[in-house]
Amino acid sequence: REFEAEIRFYSGDDPLDVWERYIRWTEQAFPGGGKDGNLAAVLERAVQALHGHQQYYKDPRYLNLWLKFGDCCNEPLDLYSYLHSQEIGTTLALLYITWAEALEARGSFRKADVIFQEGLQRKAEPLDKLQAHHKQFQARVSRQTLLALEESPDGDNTGLLEIAEPQRSSLADLKGRGKKKVKAPISRVGDAVKVMNPNRSCQPQASLQLPNAPSFAVFDENSVSGPEIPTLTAQSWPAPPVPRAKENELSAGPWNSGR
Repeated sequence: REFEAEIRFYSGDDPLDVWERYIRWTEQAFPGGGKDGNLAAVLERAVQALHGHQQYYKDPRYLNLWLKFGDCCNEPLDLYSYLHSQEIGTTLALLYITWAEALEARGSFRKADVIFQEGLQRKAEPLDKLQAHHKQFQARVSRQTLLALEESPDGDNTGLLEIAEPQRSSLADLKGRGKKKVKAPISRVGDAVKVMNPNRSCQPQASLQLPNAPSFAVFDENSVSGPEIPTLTAQSWPAPPVPRAKENELSAGPWNSGR
């Protein structure tokens, strides 16, 4: 009640301080979370109340509040993209570290490295902390790459940051399972691709071509010389991502319909 009253009647020049103390008190009073603490609702109210206060866009306290709110969202990656598009926390190393770790946990190592490179180019502070986390990330990926090479019988080096991202072969045959021959109209990767018989020759059939018909080329994604590293592009987000569905909340209805 004291925090709610202070927020309601606050007239100072730092409203973020009140919300930060309110959230810190909620975390300490209800360490297990749950309905009584209602931390997700307080975080949602805080980001809505402080939305548009550009004086906080480079404030670590404001970024930390957003990142905590991201833990309550169904898709935190959408929230990180929103922060990047709004230039919220883009000068702070914590945004890139948290973003890259979320991508690494999903196996998107190349995208995580792009996020680290973005933060290093912007010289996000503290820069030494960002560089240290980037080196630790590279060491973890290098270990996983070496383990993958040891398990590979042919010793084919797929290169750093390409592990756990198999290339899809769209024009290859598929292996059937069981005694019945099945042809699946999809494209698979890894062990699902059947090894082509080198002794079998394929003779193209003569095709009828209409006169004055424009020629076209079929795109083969397997002939592309390696995937390009994606770059971050600013997006126009109308509003921050919505949090998870709240539990233990009654839906609106007629108040005099029950007994």
